[in-house]
Amino acid sequence: MAVEMRLPAVHKHISLAASQSNRDDKHLVVPGDVITSDTGFMRVGAEVQSIFSDGALSLHTRSLKYGKLGQGVLVFVSPSIVKRQKTHFHNLPCGASIILGNNGYVWLYPTPGQQDEEAGGYYTSMEPVSLSDREVISRLRNCLLALAAHKVLLYDTSVLYCYEASLPQQIKDILKPEIMEEIILETRQRLVEHEG
Repeated sequence: MAVEMRLPAVHKHISLAASQSNRDDKHLVVPGDVITSDTGFMRVGAEVQSIFSDGALSLHTRSLKYGKLGQGVLVFVSPSIVKRQKTHFHNLPCGASIILGNNGYVWLYPTPGQQDEEAGGYYTSMEPVSLSDREVISRLRNCLLALAAHKVLLYDTSVLYCYEASLPQQIKDILKPEIMEEIILETRQRLVEHEG
């Protein structure tokens, strides 16, 4: 069954870094990219299947891995700092999951206890999110904003290292400039050790 859905909140954000990258200058997204969108009544995750000559996108949502996103938080960052990877769906050991959209939309949500491998962010629980899960997601959100402010490439390892570096701090203090500097410095050091 084919369904056409207009996604009015899919915005093309152009940055200097994105235009200088190795991407085709005609398209900000290419087939295979994962994007997320907030349509106002539903958040959607999809894979770009093809791009038409008029700029329209054909989105792939044939499995439960893509589609309506469950309870969580949407964070927007510059698309130029989202690292291209084979998979953009990650379950972090801190108890939350993350979808890193190539368009800069990042979806954070509690990792469900019993989870279907193909479900991705699609999770229809209407149960209230526990306080501990909300705190983890809030901390991750602030870490994403800190990483973005310092233009650190976003991928599962950088987000996890930043999360771990932020643990001694209160969630609300992560975005204070002096504390943010400390957290980012520790994150960068761990990333260099990990790479080297």
